[in-house]
Amino acid sequence: MEAPSVERSTLRLSEVARHVVIPEGIERTLWFGWDGQTGALDRCRAFGVQFDTWQDGLAQVGLGIRADGRFAASVGGIVMSIPRQVAKTFVTMCLVVALCTLFPNLTVVWTAHRTRTTTQTFQKMKGFVKRRAVKKYLLPGRNQGIRNTNGEQEIRFRNGSVIMFGAREHGFGRGFDEVDIEVFDEAQILTEKALEDMIAATNQSRWQFGALLFFMGTPPRPIDQGQEFTNRRAKALAIKKRAGVGHFGGVVQGGKAVYIECSADPNCGKKDGPKLDDRAQVAIANPSYPHRTPDLSIERLRENLTSDDSWRREGLGIWDEFYRTSIFPTWSTLSTSDPAPPVEALGIMASFDRVWLSLGSYGGGHLAAVDKMPYVAGREAFVAEVARIALERNVPVAVQEKTGAALLAPALEALGVHVELVPFAGMVVACDDLDEAITTEAVHHGDYDALNAAVGLASWANVGKQRVLDSKAGDISMLEAGALARHIVMAGVIADYPLEDSIL
Repeated sequence: MEAPSVERSTLRLSEVARHVVIPEGIERTLWFGWDGQTGALDRCRAFGVQFDTWQDGLAQVGLGIRADGRFAASVGGIVMSIPRQVAKTFVTMCLVVALCTLFPNLTVVWTAHRTRTTTQTFQKMKGFVKRRAVKKYLLPGRNQGIRNTNGEQEIRFRNGSVIMFGAREHGFGRGFDEVDIEVFDEAQILTEKALEDMIAATNQSRWQFGALLFFMGTPPRPIDQGQEFTNRRAKALAIKKRAGVGHFGGVVQGGKAVYIECSADPNCGKKDGPKLDDRAQVAIANPSYPHRTPDLSIERLRENLTSDDSWRREGLGIWDEFYRTSIFPTWSTLSTSDPAPPVEALGIMASFDRVWLSLGSYGGGHLAAVDKMPYVAGREAFVAEVARIALERNVPVAVQEKTGAALLAPALEALGVHVELVPFAGMVVACDDLDEAITTEAVHHGDYDALNAAVGLASWANVGKQRVLDSKAGDISMLEAGALARHIVMAGVIADYPLEDSIL
């Protein structure tokens, strides 16, 4: 099917984005200038950049200012769930460079999860700032303020502003202070811990409008630690739902963040929906197609993505609804926003491929996803976190025997943690009991992303005449960790810490 024959570059943001949610109270915008000063739009035009109408709208609301003179999105940030090949990185890049040339001494931190992505963005940024209309703003000298060393890539401007690049997987961004703008590329792989480490850097920003955060990404895979990106989307969609506005229903005001999502129809590729390669669906998801992103680029992206699911997420921007095809079809109905009851036990489990370690908990009928860390790089920190929680709350920790997580038991016991080793037969019981509890609505959960993802990937595997949760489709360790924690609570296991070590 052919893409719609309209002048795509003139479409407004509300016409190309499935969801547009912006903060209330925007009265003016730095995009058009302030107090008689040049705006970011005019500076970008001076750079030789011409934006589509929807990009212009995104920049307007992103730099929107309330009556108090602060950015309306300073608290919640500017969140963009947009497919690849749409130019979201280019728009943000132009915006950031314009601001750096307009405001002296701005500090910008640009991070991606992977080093490769960071390096690619840095190379694009170098090419942009070397344009004749831009390079005059760079720091004078032989390298014109451009530092190429891996891990210390940066671009400096003659007015004291700087853009620094680095990968979160190597801890870049921790320990910084007085940061004015942070750009989180690959935001679908952004953990709460990484965000906590980096957001603190903006607390001492001296920029008169407040700090500004950008979150850019595509829908996370089930195996990604995408809880931060997912939570921001959930907040925005909740605001839109309360307003009674559906898809492509215009701009909704509320909350503290800007949320923009471009995506194809959710049922695309399903039995009752359009075909995955329908060019009309590409046009719905990608406002830059075909006038800026040609068919050849779309074909190349399609060819190089590993699966139809990857194409749906990265090429069409469609979010997975993890629980819809789950072995637990009522899972979503068990979600609650009530405060979680006190924890009665913890459970730890390693993914089958020993890539992830998951920490779950159970108490008062509530299953919770507590933390998730890499099996190798995060093992020491994981043990310390499990021990801290177990000792503070005086609860036991369940671990299945002869699994990757069981290898952590000695280290936990050395720290004084009560570890309950559960044999395979106990895991069988834990899985059956959890299935029964979900079916009878005897458990609930707080809609945790990592737990939802595990539920969506889980299936049943028969071992002789018994069955257990199966992980062939992906990482279900968080679900297994919760099942183990619940199992030892149901079995009456309690911690046996000395009274003087208890917080009671």
